[in-house]
Amino acid sequence: MRSLLKSFLFCVLAVGNGAAEESRPNILFLLTDDQRSDLLGVAGNQYAKTPNLDELAHQGTLFENAYVTTSICMTSRASIMLGQHALRHGINAFGVSLTPEQLEASYFGQLKAAGYQLGFIGKWGVGDPPENFFDFNRGFPGQGSYYSSEDRDSEHLTAKMGSQALEFLDQLDSDRNFCLSISFKAPHVDEGGYEIPFNFDRNLSDLYRDVTIPRVPLTEPEYFDRLPDLLKNSENRKRWVNRFATNHLAQDSIKGYYRLVAGVDIAVGQIRAALAERGLAENTVIIFSSDNGFYLGERGLAGKWYAHEESIRVPLIVYDPRILGTQADRRRTEMALNIDLPSTILDYANLKSPPSMQGRSLKPLVDGSDYGRGDGAPSWPSNFFYGHYLNWDGIPKSEAIRTHQWKYIRYLEVDPPYEELYDLENDPREASNLAERSEFAATLQDFRRLHKVMRLSVQ
Repeated sequence: MRSLLKSFLFCVLAVGNGAAEESRPNILFLLTDDQRSDLLGVAGNQYAKTPNLDELAHQGTLFENAYVTTSICMTSRASIMLGQHALRHGINAFGVSLTPEQLEASYFGQLKAAGYQLGFIGKWGVGDPPENFFDFNRGFPGQGSYYSSEDRDSEHLTAKMGSQALEFLDQLDSDRNFCLSISFKAPHVDEGGYEIPFNFDRNLSDLYRDVTIPRVPLTEPEYFDRLPDLLKNSENRKRWVNRFATNHLAQDSIKGYYRLVAGVDIAVGQIRAALAERGLAENTVIIFSSDNGFYLGERGLAGKWYAHEESIRVPLIVYDPRILGTQADRRRTEMALNIDLPSTILDYANLKSPPSMQGRSLKPLVDGSDYGRGDGAPSWPSNFFYGHYLNWDGIPKSEAIRTHQWKYIRYLEVDPPYEELYDLENDPREASNLAERSEFAATLQDFRRLHKVMRLSVQ
């Protein structure tokens, strides 16, 4: 545990690299909503229909250990925009918008000041979208709906967003670099009593029609029975009843979820083709990720919010066409966080991150350079802090520490706090909570101390 503390303290003090100046690329940032890390063919999912995203990963770099520092849309999106933990930016409610100072310090604001042409399409997610800020703005507040009415003959939102991306490319000022951020609603459910919660594009109705997608692990009742009452009576369990309680419900939900991801993949393919047709592909860096993961019935739960792997682990692909020959099919196992994304975007634009950003650029892991300490020791963070603070009945607040080997989770609204401890090396599914086993009492105490140190550091 002392080595954990030393590694953590080094990471707090580490500074960015001095990469050589190079020509600025265009940047396309693609963000899905509620997509878990294993919902890609390239991640080993034989049922996922994601050929375009798989190709992007094969041509670029796939981060196999990418995480969010809060698993809920508005807080995670604020972290992505600002490069900050929730305890720093303080956005933990749906109606809170970025302040003018936060907008200026966001990756949007930094790129705007540097002369980039900015486009935003889709779910803004952090209160109300700013007015008169983007050169091209098709953003919307709230959750949005996949169809403009209950009539499913209208255009599906994912397809519409793909068309809006082509519209953006058609109106570009050729003398300026661009950054286009596309924030898909998919594969988030349609809230508000829709008959089909995972409201997929009707054109994909035949996809998986004759296929049974296996249930995820940890769906057996014994794993729900092990949970404390605060999780047994949670909003996650209520949503599980409506989506996964029977095999028929589960198949409908899982297939709808997979179809929504397939719809995103189709849009990505269309956008990449449009970049090539317009001569922009060779100078456009593409970053693809999600705002959080999602339970598909694990532990008898649905939704997200807590610090289990299904909830906090996300896909992450970074593709730089300028290094295609050396980058292809690269996989990185270092921990990459949502708070690293804005520093990464700014690094590609040859801009320094503002001091307010707590993440670090992933670009050196993509292009093969290294922050390096000069003594051959690894310099990338080996742990991170997680915090979820939404004030919502049925969603208990929690914090966690994730290291390469261990996961410590602490639920804050019961006295004493309920704790979970997992040895991920021997129990990657987090099936066995070790927090109440006497032989792990010393490890638990070490994580309680580390939790206090790390919590202070991210504020």
